[in-house]
Amino acid sequence: MSTREKSSEEVLLDEKLVSQKEIILYNDDVNTFDHVIETLMTACDHTPEQAEQCSLIVHYNGKCTVKTGPYNDLKPRCSMLLEAGLNAEIV
Repeated sequence: MSTREKSSEEVLLDEKLVSQKEIILYNDDVNTFDHVIETLMTACDHTPEQAEQCSLIVHYNGKCTVKTGPYNDLKPRCSMLLEAGLNAEIV
């Protein structure tokens, strides 16, 4: 088996994939579906349909990835979710 060095394009692709983070939203027994949907639309730029689907996934599965991207983009969005009383984290 021969070993080859990665091309610069492959290295850049690997770095780009690694730099992507996710906001995970967790279920709670406090917030209403309407509040979660409105907050996702505001904080994560979801369409009403996306926000509703995410709220249902969170409700039934306990958590859902609601946004993916670079950390610098996700940090203020996650802060908005937390300030609205939702349980979320960046992973």
